[in-house]
Amino acid sequence: MTQTLHRPTEPAEGGDRQSRVRTFVPGLLVCGAVALAATGINMALPAVSPLLLAIVIGAVVANVVHLPTATAPGLTFASKTLLRIGVALLGLQLVLGDVLGLGFGMILVVVAIVFGGIFGGLMIGKALGIPLARRLLIACGMSICGAAAVAAVDGVIEADDEDTATAVGTVVIFGTLMIPAVPLLASAMGLSDKMAGMWAGGSIHEVAQVVAAGGMIGGGALTVAVVVKLARVMMLAPVVTVLSIRQRKMTGDAGKRPPIVPLFVVGFIACAVLRSTGVLPSFVISIGHEAQVVLLTIAMAALGLGVRMEVMRKVGWRPFVQAAITTVLVAGIALGGVLLAG
Repeated sequence: MTQTLHRPTEPAEGGDRQSRVRTFVPGLLVCGAVALAATGINMALPAVSPLLLAIVIGAVVANVVHLPTATAPGLTFASKTLLRIGVALLGLQLVLGDVLGLGFGMILVVVAIVFGGIFGGLMIGKALGIPLARRLLIACGMSICGAAAVAAVDGVIEADDEDTATAVGTVVIFGTLMIPAVPLLASAMGLSDKMAGMWAGGSIHEVAQVVAAGGMIGGGALTVAVVVKLARVMMLAPVVTVLSIRQRKMTGDAGKRPPIVPLFVVGFIACAVLRSTGVLPSFVISIGHEAQVVLLTIAMAALGLGVRMEVMRKVGWRPFVQAAITTVLVAGIALGGVLLAG
């Protein structure tokens, strides 16, 4: 009798891919639930950004409910991959002509805000003894575009989850405090609505926070505030590219080096250029905007779910001092620049 030998069955490539995708499901379901809750509250209270709500709700859930380890892959996928796609689509909000319409002087002010804020934030963090990755994430979050900048820079320098969570937490706290502070101070100083809007756009961390502050100021402040803020968002591309080049020089293993220009930055620039050419139909821009909001809300939920009180207590008070001083520094540069440009 001849004995037939059976080789062990190897999993098909497609099945292996499906298995990897299934590992994302638990975490994505949790992020989706948080994002839906944030969207529901936003529908009842339109003035409150769903992105900020997603971070706050996620942080509350993370500190009240014990999330199973099965959610980790999905949370990582949302906070990295989905966020990068959302940041790329953020370019569809940019019309380069609007930014150029600010004038050469105001564009120089925006450059000074971003690079002055990053450099000053790094020096402040260094004086406080904060590790480089953590102080860099905080400085970029305060100077460019909040949590999206934190996550984008994290994708290049590969900081610890503890560093990312700390930076996101400081962005939420101090950016939210700036929403009422800027309109009140602008009114006390007698700034015009336009100058107050420029100051809000130049000093407040998140786009959504800028929208809230610009709405409080009233008049023509909201439009100019958003344009100035989007000019700061544009600076994300060169900053991430510079950091990526720096990381490549510091990394000996070529296989682990980040690309010189990360793919999501290329996507961001491409979307901004396409929007600026005027070739995109309005419905495509509208769909892109909705997709960007959905993806970033889910990503912000994932970032919020990574903010835990024990981590905040562990890192201590120093990152919050850096964030507070950097916030004041950025606001000071913005105010001085607006007064000079105005």
